Amino acid sequence: MQELHGYYLEDLEVGMSDSYAKTITDADVVLFAGISGDNNPIHINDEYAKTTPFKQRIVHGMFSAALISTVAGTRLPGPGAIYVDQQLKFKAPVHIGDTATATLTVTEIDERRRRVKCRTDVHVGDKLVATGEGTFMVDRREA
Repeated sequence: MQELHGYYLEDLEVGMSDSYAKTITDADVVLFAGISGDNNPIHINDEYAKTTPFKQRIVHGMFSAALISTVAGTRLPGPGAIYVDQQLKFKAPVHIGDTATATLTVTEIDERRRRVKCRTDVHVGDKLVATGEGTFMVDRREA
């Protein structure tokens, strides 16, 4: 099972960073709407979306948050880490066909509580579309 584990608390350092990029398709948005139950027409109805300030469908904001979770659960801190908290601000819309890149950067390590805080950013190209801070519980190495 050791090979299934991500970083241990002792392996992490402030400044460490990792990312995950995904080009978002129409099918991704429709599937996310089905899974989440969020059928807001701004996400799934072209005609409705044309009447909004965005003039086209936009990807669910929480889809961006899911990309952050992908980094946390598969790369940094990685498998075994537990999501404890997330604050997030959405700065700009993500559109179908955009490639969104979620990046986590370690900003603080609390060894006593086994907590790691990370800056959580999502970009489309050079544009910051979501930003925040996440907290994760991370295992120590067994002695």
